[in-house]
Amino acid sequence: ETDKVPFSGIFVSQLLSLAIEVQELIQAKKQEVTTFTKSPVIGRVLQKPGLVEILCYSYCYVGLMTGPFYRYRTYHDWLSQIDSSVIPSWRPMLYRFRMIPIFGIFFLVVSHFFPLDYVRSNAFYERGLPFRLFYMVPIFFVFRMRFYVAWLCAECACIAAAFGAYPVTAKSRSGGGPTVQYEPLTDGEASSIAYDYETIKNIDPHGTDFCVKIKDGMRYWNMTVQWWLAQYIYKSAPFHSYIMRNAWTMLISAYWHGIHPGYYISFLTIPLCLLAEGAMESGFLKHLSPSGRLWGDWIQWFMKMRAYDYMCMGFVLLTFEDTIRYWSSIYYCIHVGAVFFFLLGTVLGIQRKWGSPKDKQGAPQNPKQQE
Repeated sequence: ETDKVPFSGIFVSQLLSLAIEVQELIQAKKQEVTTFTKSPVIGRVLQKPGLVEILCYSYCYVGLMTGPFYRYRTYHDWLSQIDSSVIPSWRPMLYRFRMIPIFGIFFLVVSHFFPLDYVRSNAFYERGLPFRLFYMVPIFFVFRMRFYVAWLCAECACIAAAFGAYPVTAKSRSGGGPTVQYEPLTDGEASSIAYDYETIKNIDPHGTDFCVKIKDGMRYWNMTVQWWLAQYIYKSAPFHSYIMRNAWTMLISAYWHGIHPGYYISFLTIPLCLLAEGAMESGFLKHLSPSGRLWGDWIQWFMKMRAYDYMCMGFVLLTFEDTIRYWSSIYYCIHVGAVFFFLLGTVLGIQRKWGSPKDKQGAPQNPKQQE
């Protein structure tokens, strides 16, 4: 189970990505022979690595225990840096470190007053419904603070080693690395250009907490692994439907985390929430006025946070019995709410489609004729 061995999830992700990229390299070389054209090499492995190189990449001390995920090309580029001492690392590291003490204090204080084990006790279920509903909020808060600290520390470790540093002009993405071709640096240029560490950025606390939509919340959380899931799982899913592709991706993500039932029933709740979110967006929210949309965004943000609170309980309780016991004690409110909003958004969307032709038909087509 990847939850029992901390680095095994990253280890598997790296080996899988390397295997796919080597296969893509072989196919690209065949295509070059037949078409006499060179394919782009952005982020691609330059040559097939040997066993020693694969082992060194897989067991590289940078990110071994906590991540982030990075591609073989990122590792190769790090080893090929001209002079890592001229790449700025101290200030970027302090910038990422500045919130770690605050998140750590929040974690210690809130986890002390709201322990997870209390949810497993009979005394918890003797409390009223408002208390049981509220309790998932601090549990998810503690969950976020713990991972904020761990992932920010992991990023700081990478930055201290100048790992994942690329010129700003490369427009790097978390996990994937550069997205545009950039000129190789010479000795004189290395110290005179701007760098960023977007390639190894794994968490955006502000984006996670304050984004409006559920799908955006996933993009700001465990960002390098999210890139891996999107690149290698979502795009190759055996479905065409957006929701089914997400369900497939969430299923693989649950398996990536381990075999506890709580992972599966939590991750597979996300597609239902995305379905409801999409229905309400197309059927209601996008038709609001700017001021109405502002209120709608705040309500949607509140519902997004409660949905993640709810799903987090399965992620931390782990067992099927404990998760269902808690969810049933709050009457499966997020599942019921997601179904309700999906039906409401669908009905509103259908009404608008039926209403639009009638409005167009009833409206005068030429004002001059009416005069």
